[in-house]
Amino acid sequence: MSGDLSPDAVRAIEHDCARLVARYANRNDAADWDAVAALYAPGGRMARPTAPDDWITGRDAILAALLARPARTTRHVCANVEIAVVDADTALGESAMLLFTGDGPPKVGSFLDRFVRTHEGWRFAERRGFLTF
Repeated sequence: MSGDLSPDAVRAIEHDCARLVARYANRNDAADWDAVAALYAPGGRMARPTAPDDWITGRDAILAALLARPARTTRHVCANVEIAVVDADTALGESAMLLFTGDGPPKVGSFLDRFVRTHEGWRFAERRGFLTF
């Protein structure tokens, strides 16, 4: 796994991927859909927590799906972010998510992520959400 990497390299990858999780939440809450889509690798795919088996693949399709959502005010709180470095170009992540919308009780869920290093930096290759309750 990450045994060929120095501890500093592993920490740098963990930091960059955890920062991507936070950036995703903040850009999502700002309704900055172009920025959210740009956090994915060109062939990346996402599955929303409300539809974890319904994959949307590619930046253009992800952007179109985000733009198609009705406008709403949200606040995502991500915690318990854990990153496992696979190698110099791949990492896996898991995080807990609390979503406030102002439309009923908060939603609690999680994300499972696969990150890849691209020429643009670290990006989501895959982001799959789940609702717990």
